[in-house]
Amino acid sequence: MRALDLPDFPWDSLTPFAERARAHADGIVDLSVGSPVDPTPDVIRSALADATDAHSYPATAGSPALRQAIVDWYARRRGVTGLEQKHVLPTIGSKELIASLALMLGIEEGDAIVYPATAYPTYAIGASLARATPVPADDPATWPENTKLVWLNSPGNPDGSVLGIEQLRAAVARARQLGAIIVNDECYAELNWDGNEPTPSILDDRVLDGDRRDVLSVYSLSKQSNLAGYRAGFVAGCSTRIQQLLGVRKHAGLMPPAPVQQAMVAALGDDEHVRVQRERYRARRDILKPALESAGFRVDASTAGLYLWVTEGRAAWETVGRLADVGILCAPGVYYGDDKSQHVRLSLTSSDERIAAAATRLGGLL
Repeated sequence: MRALDLPDFPWDSLTPFAERARAHADGIVDLSVGSPVDPTPDVIRSALADATDAHSYPATAGSPALRQAIVDWYARRRGVTGLEQKHVLPTIGSKELIASLALMLGIEEGDAIVYPATAYPTYAIGASLARATPVPADDPATWPENTKLVWLNSPGNPDGSVLGIEQLRAAVARARQLGAIIVNDECYAELNWDGNEPTPSILDDRVLDGDRRDVLSVYSLSKQSNLAGYRAGFVAGCSTRIQQLLGVRKHAGLMPPAPVQQAMVAALGDDEHVRVQRERYRARRDILKPALESAGFRVDASTAGLYLWVTEGRAAWETVGRLADVGILCAPGVYYGDDKSQHVRLSLTSSDERIAAAATRLGGLL
């Protein structure tokens, strides 16, 4: 028996810096994780409460109402037409799917799994679970010939970068040349700071010209609807791959609870609460970003999503310590693939009062 070769959970190494930040006279401003702090909207909570008589097993494929809500949402908010219920599948949040997708798709030892060079660590964890070879690489020309799965992440975590239509088209073309499945993790799509429209989906008709073969989009309602505690996500795209995933998930018993499915229907059908939440984050960003720049930080990318990706030209852990000394906790760039990173990630998921406190404290770094 060979044990899985998994790294230590990275956030554990932040513990001493969190203790330093908590020692601040006005308490900690925790900007290290992207966990929502704002209330779950009433329209969603009411739908959940109304569905609590959930005495029978829910459908792994999702209720017909949920599948149709996902189809309608892609058409209305993402410009993705032509989807049917067979093209979509609800998941228990998006992280479990990202971590297990390679296993479910039959990726094997000796296969390569490509993911962004600066990335949320779960893509690499998924490769490890499948005993495949993880390959961090942004340029499609550098993707190895044995690539079987490609992960994109647009908008990106941690850096908030966005892939345009032509970049998505090029990535899909290269994946098909390699015979690989390609998946875009799109969970920050509604949080676009260059405008009010979502960022492009890999399933956009302008990307695929109607051919969804071996192309998937992964989404989560945690960010746009404050549903992190509900574990509400879904995957859409190639019907062959969706049915493959459904078959595995039926055997494993992986299905969102029935009340959560009903809450997802309500969340997907209501655009107003998403607009309100986006403007909350925009207001916080408009306070934190200039405060960081005034304190000598450079903000890179960060055109969408819940984070600011910043550097002051120091080693990431040195910056983490300097911020902890003024009561601000952030995440070092080394968590995202570069051991020599000089970037840190700061989240917008803190209250208005704490964001304002962080902006004030940043003046103390000068």
